[in-house]
Amino acid sequence: MKNLTLLTAFLLLITTQTMAQDRITGHNFASRSEVIAQNGMAATSHPLATQAALDILKQGGSAVDAAIAANAVLGLMEPTGCGIGGDLFAIIWDAEGGQLHGLNASGRSPQGLEIDYFLDNDYAMIPPRGVLPVSVPGTVDGWFELHGKFGRLDMTDILDPAIAYAREGFPVTELIAYYLERTAPVLSRFPNFEETYMPDGRMPEKGEIFRNPYLANTYETLAEVGRDAFYRGEIARIIADHVQESGGFLSYKDMASHSSTWVDPVSTNYRGYDVWQLPPNGQGIAVLQILNILEGFDIASMGLYSPEYIHHFVEAKKLAFEDRAKYYSDMDFNPVPVEGLISKEYAADRRELINPDRAALHQDAGIPESPNTIYLTVADKDGNMVSLIQSNYRGMGSGVTPPGLGFVLQNRGEGFTLEPGRFNTYEPGKRPFHTIIPGFITKDDEPYMSFGVMGGDMQPQGHAQIVINMIDFGMNLQEAGDAPRIRHRGSSQPTGQEMRDGGIINLESGFPYETIRALMGKGHRIEWAVGPFGGYQAIKWDPENGVYYGASESRKDGQAAGY
Repeated sequence: MKNLTLLTAFLLLITTQTMAQDRITGHNFASRSEVIAQNGMAATSHPLATQAALDILKQGGSAVDAAIAANAVLGLMEPTGCGIGGDLFAIIWDAEGGQLHGLNASGRSPQGLEIDYFLDNDYAMIPPRGVLPVSVPGTVDGWFELHGKFGRLDMTDILDPAIAYAREGFPVTELIAYYLERTAPVLSRFPNFEETYMPDGRMPEKGEIFRNPYLANTYETLAEVGRDAFYRGEIARIIADHVQESGGFLSYKDMASHSSTWVDPVSTNYRGYDVWQLPPNGQGIAVLQILNILEGFDIASMGLYSPEYIHHFVEAKKLAFEDRAKYYSDMDFNPVPVEGLISKEYAADRRELINPDRAALHQDAGIPESPNTIYLTVADKDGNMVSLIQSNYRGMGSGVTPPGLGFVLQNRGEGFTLEPGRFNTYEPGKRPFHTIIPGFITKDDEPYMSFGVMGGDMQPQGHAQIVINMIDFGMNLQEAGDAPRIRHRGSSQPTGQEMRDGGIINLESGFPYETIRALMGKGHRIEWAVGPFGGYQAIKWDPENGVYYGASESRKDGQAAGY
């Protein structure tokens, strides 16, 4: 009998393992289970940041409190993608008010820098490094705006995890060590950079304990004094003095006059789901334009791996990005026709331009009727949800490292064009075109999903693919992020470059060769690429069971966790 029991247990183990393997090997991509919890959920690109967010939730903090805590930790642990030298955007579901709020916490160009400076010095475009692309860092003001409206805990409690890690140290992950090593040859020439990030003359390696006491001091000042310490106090003076001593234009007055803007998110309905984005100066409405165009096709019957789906997706993306290059910009300076761009009527007109059998080499922008980044999401026990994205732009940013503060200033000014007469042409006090976008979905006026995908031009493409994976292809929250992605590059850019050769498609591993060959037959150029497919985090609310679903992915160090 004992031997029979052991045999039964062994057979049960084999059966269980085989079933688990079948769930994975039966697909062209590997996926793990979603995380499910009742009281709260956090999904970030670093496990220690996710845990910091959960700790804040367990202390009674709101989703916003936890999001700020996680962002502060990420600014320390993932400086290759974010930090308080950069900008922030967020969409918040307010459970008590039953509505969405949007925050644009992006900074503006220096008032003392005119376009003539670039033209007189023969700049064809704003350079990616140094003091010239530096704009006002908006993240800290964004934190305090969010906290003032939706916070519960004191800022000292919220920033305490990041302060402790900065002072006591944390182990560097393999992925961040890789990006740090790639950054060193580019940015180590800037004053104070090595002192901050390379104290031993080199970047920290995987598993090594890294400390940033300068950033710990800065965070402590913010916690004790508040946002004015950053924009009107000694920190502002250090930033402005360092930039100007280095030949730049950002001033104390630019810092002191900065403010974030609360905005109304905009949406389109895609097959019964309302997909929400923030209006420009970001690129979020490109997601809505892509979805509007694709809604006219039977995507579900095409299938994820089909050349028909990939072709139609890429052609829709090209159309949306031509409008992006022409119209997306600071709405305080230009009458961006948002309502027209995201209308169903306009999408129907643009849809007619897609040839099902041939890739377009070039598309002109339409005429609508007028009326490297981190992403995280947190949900709390009261039903509040935060979709937050924050970035320095190009990797660790400009390289400009103010002395004794522990962070690098962003290079978002690179997002302007110097070509006269365009919506996104450089002007003093103007917000540049932004790539970072938070996403949100509601259904029947109730929260459904908070999500985002990192990665420059990949972000609108990634957002649209997540929505399509779930709604058209019936994937769950985790599968939607793990499925292989499509990335088209080469569309016309807000910085002035135009697409004339159709661009290039990068396909993540998992798409069959037959599909690639069929796409080439339609005139698409396919190139292999490793890494440029973004990083995904998401939380979905299940009202029937009263639980949150969380998802992250293996492209980053991400973790979704709840309690």
